[in-house]
Amino acid sequence: MREAGLEQAIAAAGGVSALSRSLGLSQPTISNWRRVPSERVLAVEMATGVPRGVLRPDLYPENAPTVDSVEAARAAEYRLLAALLARAPKADLLARVTRISGDASPLGMAHVKLGEAAAGADADAVDREYFDLFIGVGRGELLPFGSFYMAGFLNDRPLARLRADLAALGVERTAAAGDPEDHIAHLFETMAGLADGTFPADEAAQTRFFSRHIQPWAGRFFADLAACPRAQFYVAVAAVGGLFMDIETQAFALAA
Repeated sequence: MREAGLEQAIAAAGGVSALSRSLGLSQPTISNWRRVPSERVLAVEMATGVPRGVLRPDLYPENAPTVDSVEAARAAEYRLLAALLARAPKADLLARVTRISGDASPLGMAHVKLGEAAAGADADAVDREYFDLFIGVGRGELLPFGSFYMAGFLNDRPLARLRADLAALGVERTAAAGDPEDHIAHLFETMAGLADGTFPADEAAQTRFFSRHIQPWAGRFFADLAACPRAQFYVAVAAVGGLFMDIETQAFALAA
């Protein structure tokens, strides 16, 4: 039986099919949910307008402290990159990316270029680009998995260490998740949850998770993506991701 928050979100979206389209997920995935998964709460809130406290009152109680603006911005950056790397962006996501604002900072200018790339992109062409880069026939040009970058093999020891750390943080793997947990999109969703308090953890836990599971390889991944001949739209994604990883690395180093 579905929880009340999920039922309200489905009704607000206009049905299971409409909600699945807005999230870029399959209809059976939504149908199998009993409640909104923790890593999908903010995306469902954005798609339906149903507040996160209604969707998951266990994660967002009424008396929960307000998230610091810097942490909220970090979480939003992680979720943006996760959404673009988890699957090929549909037309509605590309349209939202075109509205990203920027400033004179290097990351702000990269945001502007990402918005321009999204404005000039064709959703079908980006879908083919995503397939060639990350899926392919047999395998894609790049393998966005921590185990591959850190150990040279998929499903290796880094994935086992990650699963142990996720369990310690209380982060659950959803039944609908297809890729292993060390896919860069999954890692970025987790960092977003740590930043905005979806997954309660102190700053030391954030630092430890980033330094163990993201810092050793994410920068190299974005550099490889930027240099990949098949990348067009994703060159702009790589620029944002690479700069953001540099900022995060420096910030955690200063905090330490």
